[in-house]
Amino acid sequence: MYGVKNFSLWCDFVERDFLKGEFVELLDKNVFNGATSNPSIFKAAFLTSPAYQDDRKKLKDLDSKAVYEKLAIEDIKRAALAMQDLYENSNDGFISIEVDPTLCDDANGTIEEGKRLFQEIGKKNVMIKVPATKAGYIAMEELMKSGINVNATLIFSPTQAKECMEAFKRANNKEPKGVVSVFVSRFDSKLDKQIKTFGMKTAKIGIYNAIKIYDLIEAYNLSNIRTLFASTGVKSKDLETDYYIKELLFKNAVNTAPLGTIKAFMSTKAVEKEPTDEYKDYFKDLEKHGIDMKKAYDELLEDGLTSFKDAFRQILKEL
Repeated sequence: MYGVKNFSLWCDFVERDFLKGEFVELLDKNVFNGATSNPSIFKAAFLTSPAYQDDRKKLKDLDSKAVYEKLAIEDIKRAALAMQDLYENSNDGFISIEVDPTLCDDANGTIEEGKRLFQEIGKKNVMIKVPATKAGYIAMEELMKSGINVNATLIFSPTQAKECMEAFKRANNKEPKGVVSVFVSRFDSKLDKQIKTFGMKTAKIGIYNAIKIYDLIEAYNLSNIRTLFASTGVKSKDLETDYYIKELLFKNAVNTAPLGTIKAFMSTKAVEKEPTDEYKDYFKDLEKHGIDMKKAYDELLEDGLTSFKDAFRQILKEL
């Protein structure tokens, strides 16, 4: 795709009217070849799009989580069906759905819900998205052992990525596919203002951290696991819209991006890149200037978990 060996571009957006129309058109044009969802995406769709109003009325007698799952499952099924041929003829064609984010510290609850959602959706090209927490690593291993595709999400640190890879390695099942979703742009939003005062390059920490983790994942050489670069919409007006796609065009990698970012990338002449080792000196300089990366990793993970939990709770409250 785009002249880059084994590079995949997935769309980080799900909404029913979009799935019925433009989603299929863009798939047919080979603009992207997979999709992802999360509680924040579903929140925007379910609470603002008129496409769900009739179904919400029909489901009004159910509790709010059941309504949420009915709406989400319908969308995920539709996306999976649209990508069935792609799935059967490539390494792509996947759509992800996240387990209830309030289960992030409950391994058994995550496993139970992950298996149930996978069974209810009934499509092999679905990935169950699990946050990279201590409980999440246990769930990832069990789901993979059970033949369920896994999207390990909210990865900020190399330590998280290593724990995910160890879980996949222990599962020892090459049939299901997995991705390790490394969040990128949030580092720059959090640290660039401070980094700029040191005279260091900005809009680089997210990229370099992603490369560091990509190298770690590739070193495991697990043929059914790929790095997925997530949170790739730009947060700064000084950056090109598709900046985080173009900077991470690596073989055997996936980039999931917002629809607007993907459309900006459509007009770009893509050039495959080799991961640079510049990150090694960059992180040494950060340490010299007193930037505590562990603190940044922990805070970003907590912020990410809180964001998805809040979006999920708001959905349930409004439904």
